Amino acid sequence: MNSFFAGTSILYFIGCLCLGILYAWLLYRSNKNLDKKLKYGLTAVRIIAVAAIAWLLFAPLIKTLNYHLDKPLIIIGQDNSLSVGQVKAAGFDQKLYEQNLKALYDKLSDKYEVKAYNFSDSVGDDFNFKNQGKLTDASAFFQKIRDEYTNRNVGAIILTTDGIFNHGGNPLYSINQINSPVYTIALGDSIPKRDILISNVNYNDIVYLDDDFTIEVQVQAFQSDRENTALTVSQNGAKVEQQSIVITGNSFVKTVSVKLHAGKIGVQKYTVQVGALPNEITTKNNSQTFYVEVIDGRQKVLLAAAAPHPDLGVLREAISLNKHYEAKLALADDLNAIDPSKFDLIVLYQLPDAQNISASFLQKVTALKKPIWYILGAQSNVNAFNQLQNQVNLSAASGSVQEVYPDFANGFTSFNLSEEDKRQFSGFDPLLMPFGRLTVNASATPVFNQRIGKVSTQQPLLFFTNDNGLKAGYLMGEGLWRSKLSAAENEIEQSSINNLISQTVQYLSVKDDKRRFKVFTSKSAYDENESIQFNGTLYNESYQPVNEPEVNLQIKNDAGKLFNYVFSKTDKGYLLDAGAIPAGNYSYVASTSLGGQKFTAAGSFYVNALIAEYQQTTANHQLLNTISKQSNGRLFMPADLLKIADEILKNENIKTISYEDRKYDELINLKWLFGLILILLSVEWFLRKRNGEL
Repeated sequence: MNSFFAGTSILYFIGCLCLGILYAWLLYRSNKNLDKKLKYGLTAVRIIAVAAIAWLLFAPLIKTLNYHLDKPLIIIGQDNSLSVGQVKAAGFDQKLYEQNLKALYDKLSDKYEVKAYNFSDSVGDDFNFKNQGKLTDASAFFQKIRDEYTNRNVGAIILTTDGIFNHGGNPLYSINQINSPVYTIALGDSIPKRDILISNVNYNDIVYLDDDFTIEVQVQAFQSDRENTALTVSQNGAKVEQQSIVITGNSFVKTVSVKLHAGKIGVQKYTVQVGALPNEITTKNNSQTFYVEVIDGRQKVLLAAAAPHPDLGVLREAISLNKHYEAKLALADDLNAIDPSKFDLIVLYQLPDAQNISASFLQKVTALKKPIWYILGAQSNVNAFNQLQNQVNLSAASGSVQEVYPDFANGFTSFNLSEEDKRQFSGFDPLLMPFGRLTVNASATPVFNQRIGKVSTQQPLLFFTNDNGLKAGYLMGEGLWRSKLSAAENEIEQSSINNLISQTVQYLSVKDDKRRFKVFTSKSAYDENESIQFNGTLYNESYQPVNEPEVNLQIKNDAGKLFNYVFSKTDKGYLLDAGAIPAGNYSYVASTSLGGQKFTAAGSFYVNALIAEYQQTTANHQLLNTISKQSNGRLFMPADLLKIADEILKNENIKTISYEDRKYDELINLKWLFGLILILLSVEWFLRKRNGEL
């Protein structure tokens, strides 16, 4: 590019100039009417105009250089969490600290570009000294720097915090991706203070009615050796358990197991509390509240068979892996004694049977209109099976069986099966299916088709039907235990067969929700810094979603106080963001009307209190010192924070960077050049005309 401008373009320009001279010479050489000075002037004008026009034909480029100065960017991150506000070192002056931090900002702004942020559970612009953040996430602050200032001249980062980080990643691992020195201001008090607290509670958020469940409470105490206290657990305000705790040592940790009983349906509020000690630094961390949802029992599945079979053990094990399901096995004579109405799903394993033992039991089952999973095998009474239901017909010839392999049916979406599961299914041992011609209702949904040898067929092996809302499943062969045994022998993960059985049971037992108005929260439990999200759907009589009517929502807290909201409309439904609300147990009722008919939907949710900021009261200045050293910065105490400006000024690596912006543009794009040529030619024409020349 440089050689082009230096050599070739100069020769082109000389050639264009010669062309202009030749043209002007031919035009004015024999002209004797013009004044000599005017003739020379017009000749010069014509030379310039022709040379310029010819030069433009070569589209010459002009180079422009601009220089941009990028001053160093100094970023200040100020911790705005509760822990900074609740524990202060001896002699710390909050007002002076705020004044000095703002003065540091102003002092640095004279020479650098300065940005200020505050961070806690989120990152905000400018300083904020209210210290109300429920969590401390410094990694989010560093992530914001990486996202917004990756290609900027970040000279230094000033981090003012107590070193207590209880959310997100460790900021120590974030500074390596920024490559700027971090100057830290150590807030808080690094000397342990007298304190006792509930540091953690482990519990199950869902338990079953009349079950006993255990919670694990971790109690910590500092500088409280030989003190005695009591741990109490309250349910909905009533004390249900109490244990004594003897503190041994100035750094004490103990995990206490407490057994509780779920005796009431619904969301139960539990509060764990330890007694306060004399002169402890804070009592806000002495208690913790959590919520447990007690539901009315598990989904019950009945495994009914005429005789024992290895497949029954496989089925029972897979069903029992899901804590929301309970499997009951009934064989032979037990069938007549059991009440099938108490079960949510009935699995008829090779029933009706060849000996017709289960006839009276099957009469009860068919009268209940319960979802059924039929599994056929060598002991099945095929003729009785055909009469028992109207979705499938198997015209068996001689009672013999054939081997069939599972072949996954494309397009099945009723539940998800992983690619690994599908791959393992293709390697399963064959099932034994009664031999005969199979006829299935056209609306059946196959999970697996039959593969006989290496020939894939369109005959279903495992499939589902839906007869006016009543679901049924069909597995046309026995021998699940062989695949289970084969997987164990080959040391293959056995979760695929368990997943298949578990998801089949869930699909069949879950009742379809045909309500025309539904309102639900995005989840049942929130933290108190999260926004509560509601979704709603309204259907017309054709069960098509509509959203013309207005939907109102009323939320009620534990104290009975009501909060009213109105949903926003989306394309086909309703949406509401109620924002963050205080910790507690809440119920809600949504209401609307359509076609003169009123609809309501109710539910509940709970909000957990965040106490992470109270669970550690000792500042971690060692971590701040490590961050500074690792990034070539320095640690400062709040009283010396103004010295950071001098430290940054002395750092030779923090300097203004000049960026050269080189731009090439075609000369023909300059509009003023066309104007100049037009003026020159116009002047020449005017003077020639004035002096009698054509």
